[in-house]
Amino acid sequence: QVQLVESGGGLMQAGGSLRLSCAASGLTFSSYAMGWFRQAPGKEREFVGAISRSAGNTGYADSVKGRFTISRDNAKNTAYLLMNSLKLEDTAVYYCAADITLLSTSVLRDQSQYRYWGQGTQVTVSS
Repeated sequence: QVQLVESGGGLMQAGGSLRLSCAASGLTFSSYAMGWFRQAPGKEREFVGAISRSAGNTGYADSVKGRFTISRDNAKNTAYLLMNSLKLEDTAVYYCAADITLLSTSVLRDQSQYRYWGQGTQVTVSS
């Protein structure tokens, strides 16, 4: 079965950087678009960014554009979220998600487009 496991979360001071990883198994990774979402306390889960299965296309939420970078290594079955210039409002549980796409360039921004989800990793940004 498809399994997604996030890692790399933790406590970081504002202005710092973290890199999250999402290790995938049970799927042909190169056939799946990947996305990152987050859920802050008391808020709904929201889109952070996504990458096409070919890695040639990415999309980001306005709130993280220019600070966060999504990448993937299809040989390692792993997606990454590099978070720079962290802000207090980036504090949340971060989830990776995956689903198969027909087009290699498709970037999936909506939660409903993803069938597979990881368990989440906590990111806490302190002042």
